[in-house]
Amino acid sequence: MSSRILVTGAAGFIGSHVSAALLARGDEVVGLDNLDPYYAPARKRDNLDDIRAGSGGARFTFVQGDIRDRALLEGLFAKGFDAVAHLGGLAGVRASVERPHDYVDVNVNGTLHLLEESRRRRVRNLVLVSTSSAYGNATPPFVETDAADRPLAPYAATKRAAEMLCHSYHHMHGLSCTAVRLFTAYGPRNRPDMMAYKVLESIFTGREIPLFGGGEMMRDWTYVEDIARGIVAALDRPLGYEIVNLGHGHPVPLREFIEALEALAGKKANLVPTARHESDALATAAGSVFTAALVQGLRRPRNAGCMGPKGRSCSPAARPDHLAPAGR
Repeated sequence: MSSRILVTGAAGFIGSHVSAALLARGDEVVGLDNLDPYYAPARKRDNLDDIRAGSGGARFTFVQGDIRDRALLEGLFAKGFDAVAHLGGLAGVRASVERPHDYVDVNVNGTLHLLEESRRRRVRNLVLVSTSSAYGNATPPFVETDAADRPLAPYAATKRAAEMLCHSYHHMHGLSCTAVRLFTAYGPRNRPDMMAYKVLESIFTGREIPLFGGGEMMRDWTYVEDIARGIVAALDRPLGYEIVNLGHGHPVPLREFIEALEALAGKKANLVPTARHESDALATAAGSVFTAALVQGLRRPRNAGCMGPKGRSCSPAARPDHLAPAGR
């Protein structure tokens, strides 16, 4: 049976993949996004075009608007939703250090407005997309029962606050809410502020990019379509209140990830050694594994440039087999 689902942040990197996955299986999707200029709105419009052109695109309705607009949300929810995938908000760890008030306003207050409308309209299930940054500098692998009470930057703090609001709405009103903590995503439609995009842009243009902490920071790189499938699975399974790690489970040093992209492209990135930012965690690793092997994700896009500057391509010059987890 098909469902009617609200996807906030639908024009973004991950939100566009979630929308496409829901449409492809027959659901009706209302996508809400304010096309925030954190990065070029034209890229987000391209994402929307991709959604409409894909399987089930005729069942996609786009609404340009803000999750802080309570009147807008009231009108949307009045038409009824079976579930909500909440990906909308301000992203970026380092940017949140410069704009803390904005991050609290959007990520906390915006989430509160969605929870309130979901309560009022008796939405069956809400999935909050949160972040592994909530764990701060805890010792990996991270498990959902870890305290997650020492976030390093305002972005992580706002996401943790949103999780706690979800718990309150479950406790007081019975709203089913699953918070999925995402680990480092990469893949087609990657945001230009993310490392995979920056590396490919550097490879193709020669532009300098910082290599933080000597490339020794460990990240649990997770392919975006695997993340989208995990979010869809969470939408299908109301759990009351639950926190779920959504990651690969096998961390890889930043330098090795860059070297794998360079091998696929057959060219080197222009890296500039830079001190690690205080908001960056030393390492991330999911203690619960929902996704496929990292190496599969790196090799899946035939045009690896889809993670980087639009229209650029990489040829798979070498296999990044050294990134594959043991036993896989």
